[in-house]
Amino acid sequence: MLIYLGADHRGFELKEKVKKFLTERAYPISDLSSAVLTPEDDYPEIAKKVAEKVSIDFDRAKAILICGSGVGMCIAANKYPNVRASLNFSADQAYDSRKEDDANILCLASGHTSVEDALKIITAWLQTPFSEEERHRRRLRQIEKIEAEIIERGKRV
Repeated sequence: MLIYLGADHRGFELKEKVKKFLTERAYPISDLSSAVLTPEDDYPEIAKKVAEKVSIDFDRAKAILICGSGVGMCIAANKYPNVRASLNFSADQAYDSRKEDDANILCLASGHTSVEDALKIITAWLQTPFSEEERHRRRLRQIEKIEAEIIERGKRV
């Protein structure tokens, strides 16, 4: 599993701490955001880079996106097929997002999440497998159907 990282200017500092945390635990990572704090970095472009990668390799890749509220990254990432981005504020919520929804992108709010909480959220998220329960798989199939309908509708416009 490769973990893509992305952060805008507001998420940069937290992303650097997350990157160190993951590296120390030998997770393979690919940071697709700026190497230095860049005030012009906007979340849509960063989310695009990361979500495109996860959309293609959705069965294996995971990602962590960080912006000030977490909302912008989550909205942008969820525009891509096969992406299930979730904005999480607790380890319990992260657990549920993986177990029940098979989220493959974790979004964090640097303006509302401490480093300590972020690392707890990430740990729970990375350690929790998808449950594979039929009711959860059924719901994911329903989401896939919605995605396919939207794509098909777009071709007819």
